[in-house]
Amino acid sequence: MLGGTQAIKEPWRNTYAHVMAEMGWAEFATNYSDLPLFDLLAKKPRMMLDRMLSRRINSPLASSCGRLFDAAAAAMGICTEHVLYEGQAAMEMEALVDDDTLHHEDESLAYPFSIPRLKRCGLPYVEPLGMWGALLGDLILHTPVPVMAARFHKGLANVICHMVTQCSQSPDGHDRHQTVVLSGGVFQNQVLFELVKAKLTAAGFTVFSHKQVPMNDGGIALGQAAIAAARSLQKTNEVQSTCV
Repeated sequence: MLGGTQAIKEPWRNTYAHVMAEMGWAEFATNYSDLPLFDLLAKKPRMMLDRMLSRRINSPLASSCGRLFDAAAAAMGICTEHVLYEGQAAMEMEALVDDDTLHHEDESLAYPFSIPRLKRCGLPYVEPLGMWGALLGDLILHTPVPVMAARFHKGLANVICHMVTQCSQSPDGHDRHQTVVLSGGVFQNQVLFELVKAKLTAAGFTVFSHKQVPMNDGGIALGQAAIAAARSLQKTNEVQSTCV
């Protein structure tokens, strides 16, 4: 997150961080210098940004899917420079999704993600390099943004389902978990939620989601309040027991 919380307010920062992480500036310039996105990022204070990245100055790592949405949306020209509220870029991209592309286009055109494993611990993670190649290629071809938005959602839904399937299996390949709970602010995105739910259900999973408690930070806040209340009650009971 280049600039810390500033990356939430200025989506282009996330795009730049992804470009540098996935291919570096030299490769980006060689292959995509004709794009308006290249011109936009080239005008940013790159020397300072690169120093922040290399020295990890005010640029914490983030695993948030929201920042991935911000990076992709900004690359498509959606809320590239700044947003008025957190999640605006993702919400506007969701609203632009082309329904025909979403439901009828060949699956091979969905933006591809891969699932490699971390070298140190062997845990799987979502790698967006393939997605960026496809997205930037669509920019070169002047693909309509609604089509690109649909392909992004489809690709992300695919990799989420592949990750769930992979994590649900034991080392010998047998299924051990068939119940999935979809939670977190990203699943307030109804396009993504419905895609993932349908794919997981078709694969034999039982899918649960929120009905009364919010999926996003509101749910976290409620959980924190419940924990605080439980601790307070425990302390009160301990004091009363001591007095007795």
